Amino acid sequence: MNDLELKIKGKIPGPDTGIEVRKSVCAICDPGTQCGLDLYVKDGKIIKVAGTKEAPHSHGTLCSKGAATRQYVYSPERIKTPLRRTGERGSGEFEQISWDEALDEIASKLNAIKKKFGSESVMFFSGYAKWARAYLMRFAMQFGSPNYLTESSTCATAMVMAQQLTYGAPAGPDFKNTNCVVYWSHNPSATKSLNLKGIDKKIESGVKVIVIDPRVTDLAQRADVFLQLRPGTDGALALAFGHVIVEEGLYDKDFVANWTRGFDEYKQLVADMTPEKAAEICCVSAADIRAAARMYAEAKPACVHFSAAPVVHHTNGVQNYRAVFCLIALTGNLDIAGGNRMNPPSLVHQPGGFPTREREFTCASKLSELPERIGSRRFPVWTRLCNEAQACDIPRQIETGQPYPLKAFFALGLNYRMFPGSQEFIDQLCKLDFIVDADLFLTDSAKYADIVLPACSSVERREIRCWPMGYVQFTQPAIEPIGEAWSDVDILSELSKRLALGDELLEAGIEACVEWMVEPSGLTVEELDKHPEGMWVPSAKPPAERKYLNNGFRTPSGKVEFVSSVLEEFEGEGLEALPSYREPAMSPISRPDLADEYPLVLNLGARLPMFQHTRTFRLPWTRALSPDPHADINPEDAAAAGIVDGAWMTIATPKGKVVVRAHVTNLVRVGDVHMYHDWPQANANDLIDGDYLDPISGFPGYRSSLCRIAPANGEGKGAVDD
Repeated sequence: MNDLELKIKGKIPGPDTGIEVRKSVCAICDPGTQCGLDLYVKDGKIIKVAGTKEAPHSHGTLCSKGAATRQYVYSPERIKTPLRRTGERGSGEFEQISWDEALDEIASKLNAIKKKFGSESVMFFSGYAKWARAYLMRFAMQFGSPNYLTESSTCATAMVMAQQLTYGAPAGPDFKNTNCVVYWSHNPSATKSLNLKGIDKKIESGVKVIVIDPRVTDLAQRADVFLQLRPGTDGALALAFGHVIVEEGLYDKDFVANWTRGFDEYKQLVADMTPEKAAEICCVSAADIRAAARMYAEAKPACVHFSAAPVVHHTNGVQNYRAVFCLIALTGNLDIAGGNRMNPPSLVHQPGGFPTREREFTCASKLSELPERIGSRRFPVWTRLCNEAQACDIPRQIETGQPYPLKAFFALGLNYRMFPGSQEFIDQLCKLDFIVDADLFLTDSAKYADIVLPACSSVERREIRCWPMGYVQFTQPAIEPIGEAWSDVDILSELSKRLALGDELLEAGIEACVEWMVEPSGLTVEELDKHPEGMWVPSAKPPAERKYLNNGFRTPSGKVEFVSSVLEEFEGEGLEALPSYREPAMSPISRPDLADEYPLVLNLGARLPMFQHTRTFRLPWTRALSPDPHADINPEDAAAAGIVDGAWMTIATPKGKVVVRAHVTNLVRVGDVHMYHDWPQANANDLIDGDYLDPISGFPGYRSSLCRIAPANGEGKGAVDD
């Protein structure tokens, strides 16, 4: 073997080998943790994937999902052409058609439905991926539909709502400058592994760590204080923190006196939630509650590192997190270095420290001028705070036709299994006249569509991303699209023309849209294209501290609201203006009648680091790391049910059952069952009812319901991919 052959075998880039390194981002996890990709391309094909060392956000690291990029991009299950359904919905029977046929049929059907039933009868949904959401919402509004929906109907938005109700806007942890971090149901080992190196360094430097989680996570084992609470009792625990902080005078008296609303009422509320009372509710030590509350209050600056969904995946979820977020204001750790900083997003939900017109681009019309959205009557607080419709109310509206009929569903990356009562959800969608789904794979969800469009992965398209340190990247396609796949934005741009929406900017394509959005920052597409690896934004600035001194807070009162002005307008069952604690609607306390037959607390949605919903189940590398669906149970519960580690078991609820392997571990509490999410052959979301929802946000109560376990007796399932 000569030197050139050795270099080619070693995948050494250079003119002689014909191997070129092209820069991109991994968007399998979306949108907060995009890692830089170095793609080694030869003859138009990716032959090696590595992390981009100069990327200031990922520093050359990749998780198991990113490392499997080639398997993802070149999966034999990729859709290569547009498809038209020929069999029954869900059968997977399709015929190949051209793009012209597909787009003409979509435009004809949507315009006909719009003419007969109104634009509001058409829904526009974004699931995976999130990068194109601004374009889809603009598209929906230009069509005249108020019904832009996303998977955020069950992820993240309720957490944001809890902050909006409390202090008007999100406030993320300033981990770099803090003296104490409270990880409140946040497990970076599974969701943000890029952060682990920084966490290790902070722990070594003496930063205090408090972990609050129903499971013993990796981080919990290194925490100064670990509170392993009963699922769904976060609100009681947070109020007990408030009790200690107020009773011992550890709160920021100046901030509370000048910048809060309803402190007297809040003080009375927390007075009743003693650590001893909370200990009984939460099943943790009163002494540990006091120790953690003092540690957080006295370490100033201190921050709370919250998660997108676990705390709000309860029927009391928004109130739980409101009680947590009140602590940030109570201690004066709001919008200061080392506390929780308000840093508005620049692009794709992420702060970049520079101004853009993404919001103006997205909201092409005023929602107030469009018909009412799905869920607006049932979840009025959601409608007040969020510019999306609430997708969890879709089945009810299809079934009842109220307040108006729904007839069509246009989706980018639909996964119906992410909704509670998943089967009922897709059964209701099947009643629609027309369904379109764009995706990389013919998923079980796509099989229900009338038209399926092949979409590009992140390495086959252009997209713009930013990161909090003031870094931006407008990627170039590293390879040609697989088969006839199109970028999501190209799909919307071409459909906009055929629907005659008159949107010149969207019709001009992604470069024109990006140029318009970033203009206030001084950036141009020409400059961005000179830096395919990304660039520092010259105009980027770190967020100022205590911005409220000049502008107040974005609440009706202009202050932090212990008593919510918005909730006062809608006050009723579960919508108290104070962050009061209520038991989850289905718990051993609230439903002792059910607990006799279903004695265990079922916590759905735990995440494994190699999986991103169902998308990476189909990849050999990642699937091999965990080939079968499983759930965590405590040894005591396993022994009582006659279940051994690794055996197949049933998890049954009043709604149904699934069969999974038992993972017997002391990492979960006695009495809890933690089921990992999105296994296609064991869909845990079918174990709860579609109406098991938080009355404020409409979020499903995934993390607290009741179940029983038993040996499966030969019911073990084989692998079936979505």
